[in-house]
Amino acid sequence: MTLRFGTDGMRGDARTDLTYAPVAALSQAAAEVLGGDGFAVGADTRESGPELVSAIHAGVQRAGGSSVDLGVLPTPAVALWCAQRHVAGAMVSASHNPWHDNGVKFFAPGGSKLSDEIQDRIQDRFEELLGEAVPAPAAGEDRHSGAAAAHVAAVVTSVETKCLAGMRVVIDCANGAASEVAPEALRSLGADVVVTHAEPNGRNINDGCGSTHPESLQARVRTEGAHVGLAFDGDADRLLAVDHTGALVDGDEIIAICALDAHARGELKGNAVVVTVMTNLGFRRSMAAAGIEVVDTRVGDRYVLEALDARGLGLGGEQSGHVIFRELAATGDGLLTGVQLLAAMQRAGSTLASLAAAAMTRLPQVLQSVRVATRPDDVEARIAPLVEAAEMRLGDRGRILIRPSGTEPLIRVMVEAETDAEAAMEADALIAAVTQMFG
Repeated sequence: MTLRFGTDGMRGDARTDLTYAPVAALSQAAAEVLGGDGFAVGADTRESGPELVSAIHAGVQRAGGSSVDLGVLPTPAVALWCAQRHVAGAMVSASHNPWHDNGVKFFAPGGSKLSDEIQDRIQDRFEELLGEAVPAPAAGEDRHSGAAAAHVAAVVTSVETKCLAGMRVVIDCANGAASEVAPEALRSLGADVVVTHAEPNGRNINDGCGSTHPESLQARVRTEGAHVGLAFDGDADRLLAVDHTGALVDGDEIIAICALDAHARGELKGNAVVVTVMTNLGFRRSMAAAGIEVVDTRVGDRYVLEALDARGLGLGGEQSGHVIFRELAATGDGLLTGVQLLAAMQRAGSTLASLAAAAMTRLPQVLQSVRVATRPDDVEARIAPLVEAAEMRLGDRGRILIRPSGTEPLIRVMVEAETDAEAAMEADALIAAVTQMFG
């Protein structure tokens, strides 16, 4: 397998592909390009994490730099550490993937995700280093408790003191990086917190839980009579919510609620939000009705961040639950998103179900993936005639998007239409065509 950067770092099977030697070479390359003076390293709860963290320290030190071990904590906590000290860093995580996968996400000095140009430079140097001798395992200076505490403090101080008093919240920590910090932060704000899936053992991360498997959280919210549920992914940089009826509230709805809340208070910077091309057409219609501009980017929260910074905007994110409050954080932060959403509920004096219903009306959306041997670069061009024909049939009543996955050998097919039947019909035809061409 050829290891390459995707939309969110580099990922692979930690048993066979993303192992010690390539990660050491990768981190040496990153330290040479980004600077390795105080390079910060964190990880989620995967079994392979300690070995890969050691490989990163070894690579950084081989590049002539020094490194700090932040321990197990969320991705945004690493970004915050980098922002506060203006150092580069890395997070060892495969996000929502199963335990046997792992990955490395890098942050530039200041805590921001890497540009394509910087990633290309690291990729080129990484490939040069792969044939060299493998450095011995190494450790960094350990300061993980301070990094976790700083992250919790930043989240808690982003809203009013004890603003969640009287709110019963069920949280699903995905047996991942949120397992300790999320309960602490929410309880310090006065919430009555029921904690689930917060006992990581190295192999249960995202296993039937978290933002990719919210079913148990939906049931638990109902049985607990809770006001809301919050589901994190493995590295806690994204969040999905559950209302009191057990209905799922995704990233589009969360961004819509927060955008309308900020707009009503005159605090929506630039009177615009940044989303990706995957965002539901219903979101776009809702923002247009409210007089809020929608800025589109490619899929990937780093592209959202680039657009936010380019336009000087404050709010953006993805349907998957990566939400960036740019004036509060340098990257997507599931815990911060959850706290901001709950604070918006408290200000409105309303249920999440009511807020979501008022924020946007979701158009039926079919999203399926076709597995391929490799990720072809010419998917859009080869499928263009079929897409154009389908778009002519849908007109302004729907939307079509076909793109290669940035992290897996998949081609994603998305169709939105006014009715479920129409969306399914168009999607089935496009999926069959993609399968025939590339499957």
